[in-house]
Amino acid sequence: MKEVELNKQAKLSPHFTLGELTKTSYHTSDGNIPSHVAIENLKRLCGWLEMLRERYNRKYGNLSLGPGPSDRSGEEIPVLISSGYRSEQVNMKCGGAKGSNHLTGCAVDIRCLGPEKMIRYACLLLDTADENGWVFDELIQEKRGTTYWIHFAVRPKDNRRKILFDCR
Repeated sequence: MKEVELNKQAKLSPHFTLGELTKTSYHTSDGNIPSHVAIENLKRLCGWLEMLRERYNRKYGNLSLGPGPSDRSGEEIPVLISSGYRSEQVNMKCGGAKGSNHLTGCAVDIRCLGPEKMIRYACLLLDTADENGWVFDELIQEKRGTTYWIHFAVRPKDNRRKILFDCR
C-alpha cells in the first residue's frame, strides 16, 4: 500500500483544518486518510460550518447557556467537530453505519454543550437551508447519556433533507 502524507494543518476553510475533520482516537493501518473527492466533500461541509459559526456567534455569542464555561468571554465561540471523515476501518471500529456519509467526507458530528445549544444549532442550519435554497442530506440531533451532538451531512447530489431525533 502506498503511504500518503496527510497535511493536517491544511485549511479547508478559514476556521477548519483537514486534521480537525479527520481526527480519530481509533488507530488503523489505513491512517484514516481521505481521498481527494472526500476532501472536496469536507470543504463543501465547511461552508455550512463557517455559516453556522458566524450566525451562532452573531445571534447567541454573548449568552451563557447553562452550567459550565460561559460564552461571555467576548471571543468567538468555535463549532467543535467530534467526527468528520472516517475510513472504512475507522467506521467499523467506532460502530458507524454501513454506507455512512462519514465514509465519503459528506458528514460531521458537531459537539453541543447541552440540549439548548443542540436545538439552536439545528434551527440555524434549517433556517440557512430555507433562506438560501441550500440542500442537505441529514440533520440528526443525537444524545447518549449526557453527551449531545448533531450529525450533519451534505452530499454533492441526491440530498434527502432527513431530519431525526435520536436521544436515547
